[in-house]
Amino acid sequence: MIREPASPPASQAAPAPWRFSPRGIAFRLFATCWLVYTLHFATNIVREIYLALAIGDHLSFQVDEYARMHPDLFEKEGYGWHVGSNPGVSMLAAIPYALSRPVVDAVVKEVNRRRAASGQNEPPPYQSPWPMAREFYREAWRHGLDVKFGLAAFVMQSMFMAPGSALGAVVMFYVLRRLFGSDRTALWLALLYAFGTPVFFRTGYLNQNLMLGHVALLGFVALWNPGGSDRPATRTRFFLGGLAGGASLLLDYSGAVLLLGLAVYGLAGRLRGPRPAHILRHAGCYALGASGPVGLLWLYQWRSFGHPFYPGQHWMPPVAWVERGYRGFEWPQPELLLSLALDYRYGLFVSSPLMLLALLSPLLIRGRRRALPAFELWALLAFFLAWWVFFSGVNYTRLQFNTGVRYLVPTLPLLFIPAAVVLMRLPRIAIHLVAIVSVAESWALAMYREVERGPGVLDPVVRLFVGGFTLPALTTLSRTAGQYGDYIPRGASPLPLFALAAAILFALWSPRPRVPNRGDG
Repeated sequence: MIREPASPPASQAAPAPWRFSPRGIAFRLFATCWLVYTLHFATNIVREIYLALAIGDHLSFQVDEYARMHPDLFEKEGYGWHVGSNPGVSMLAAIPYALSRPVVDAVVKEVNRRRAASGQNEPPPYQSPWPMAREFYREAWRHGLDVKFGLAAFVMQSMFMAPGSALGAVVMFYVLRRLFGSDRTALWLALLYAFGTPVFFRTGYLNQNLMLGHVALLGFVALWNPGGSDRPATRTRFFLGGLAGGASLLLDYSGAVLLLGLAVYGLAGRLRGPRPAHILRHAGCYALGASGPVGLLWLYQWRSFGHPFYPGQHWMPPVAWVERGYRGFEWPQPELLLSLALDYRYGLFVSSPLMLLALLSPLLIRGRRRALPAFELWALLAFFLAWWVFFSGVNYTRLQFNTGVRYLVPTLPLLFIPAAVVLMRLPRIAIHLVAIVSVAESWALAMYREVERGPGVLDPVVRLFVGGFTLPALTTLSRTAGQYGDYIPRGASPLPLFALAAAILFALWSPRPRVPNRGDG
């Protein structure tokens, strides 16, 4: 499993661009991603936010105060209202929200006080083209929750999702640095991963699918050990791999693919290593790491539904496609397999054509000078195949037509590694063309998030070139018809925010002149 990198070690790698050390590049990459991701915050109030609010407000798993505000909230007799998804991402997002509560509560209290003093009893219009969005806004306003939802969603995105995805880009930078032996190449590819894939789009709001992808990358790298380092020890790496596998199940039940897959990958690698007799010890370390998050999932299910092993979907009332198989889960279906890959509304390779390069990797990543070891290459592709087949048996896949690529998002970081290796084998002009097209599509999706039934993912691209630049939060504010002032009743330009962000990034990446020592002549 552990291979010496084909490129020179870090100490012999090409000098860092702009005189920045690898650690300096990583810091600036993290800050860049965090800033740009936060700038593209989306106001989507997803089901996971309700559980995060309940945990942050009351240390409770019950969401009774938000009953009937989302179709995935349901009541189980004797246990109250709950969310039908796994709790991992809500538990993590509740931490920054709980820390921000003094500010959020003060703002919400003041806004509701002013509304009561004004005598306004009916919600103002919300000019969204989506009927469900208009109805949700009316209900949230009547309950005095609209501002709370908006502030809480911003905190969870800016203090959890954005830094989480930024950390994923940094991990990708270090992996690619080992593969290519060049800080400059690794940096530009890490930026392409951050802003040229649907990672950009999905970081806009609280999302367990993307967080599952970050966990997959961390767990795989922990077991892979691309640098061949002796620290941490192998047993620690298996513990971390198990922790990632268990956390993936806590995030979503599709994490079972990663939980099992990481174990198989890690133990198979040890069988090929110099000490296969230690495999039982390493399996025990992996199981120990996974036991904590899995135990927490069982505790949540026991406290929420009265049974530790049945998922939340088991108790949900009937919804679309639930009658197929077990609560919507059945054997893989060829039409769903094809849709997940190529549907014009949410297909992975339509939303991110860059990932098609990964499918060419078995043909192009060959020979003695290969950057990516064969064992790791086939493991990465096997993870993608396993997730792809798994979700082709999940009938809820049919419901993602208006949310863009979703279910295969966890495969993005794993597919990007072989895709990056193939990309760097193309002619320079092809590399630049692929990068420009990928960033343009991903940025359009991050700005214009509403995927229409007709054009599919092409709709945001068309809107970008016809309507110009925007930001999701500004779009939402412009639909409130001047409720928060008369500054943006007909829309707002994002250009001042873009200019401010550009100035910050310029200062961040500008090289600092070396200060001479006192002894310099």
